[in-house]
Amino acid sequence: MERRELAYFLSVAEHEGIGGAAAALGVAQPTISQALRGLERELGVALFVRVGRGMVLSAAGRSLVGPARKILRDITAVHDMLGALEGGLTGHLDITAFPALAPEVVPLVAEFRHAYPDVVVGFGEMVEESTAATLIRDGHSEFVVAHLPIDDPRLEVIEIGSQEYWLAYPPGTPLPPGPIPLSDLPDIPMVFVPQGPSVADEIQEAIRDAGVRLELAVLVEHREARIPMVLAGLGGTIIERSLAESVADRAVVRPVDPPITRSFGVAFDAATLSPVGRAFAELVRGRA
Repeated sequence: MERRELAYFLSVAEHEGIGGAAAALGVAQPTISQALRGLERELGVALFVRVGRGMVLSAAGRSLVGPARKILRDITAVHDMLGALEGGLTGHLDITAFPALAPEVVPLVAEFRHAYPDVVVGFGEMVEESTAATLIRDGHSEFVVAHLPIDDPRLEVIEIGSQEYWLAYPPGTPLPPGPIPLSDLPDIPMVFVPQGPSVADEIQEAIRDAGVRLELAVLVEHREARIPMVLAGLGGTIIERSLAESVADRAVVRPVDPPITRSFGVAFDAATLSPVGRAFAELVRGRA
């Protein structure tokens, strides 16, 4: 089993096909196909199932994803360690963040890159915060940034800040100045994300606890589409304060009374960190 074969395998899994993997890696498709066939022969199992023109992981393939990522991460950690012995710290720092929290981590990343300019930072997106601990356990990322709590006794979790949530309504919505009580929200349809283990659920529950029943205008899975929908007049929403303030000149935004806040933090497995990861963890601890 070669490192190259595992890298090809993970890329095909990520892109759900050899064509996408070849384009992402800059490698010819036949090269990847041959490597996958060799890996399957060596393991004695089929790693993918063809669906139309794409490929999806088989049960065996899904089982291999976590170990493959860990193997590649361990190899990278060895190179990073040798680089650190020869001179300045080099290698890769992998961070996966919930989209709404990504801007909050940028100052830490900037400070780290200033201290270690030879380290390349990979900044991935976390679709569901409920997967935060799994992303680390499966070797997908060394660090995750998500709202707290992140429940896994094996992980070190450092709180680094909190977010406040504000109301945002279409332009021209008549609202009094100042914070709006949850019990006195305007009778305007809302744009919400689907239910699930997220901050959105807590916000909607707080609205219901205040005795308010709001009409649903749009149920949108793409959180980044909420602001365009508000600006288009489809309804109101509750979003991160930073996002609300960024569109205050185009939408009607107000704080909520009582304030809705939630802390967030960085989680990692201190026992498995690479040299680069240990350096970043020390930075996070010092700035917490």
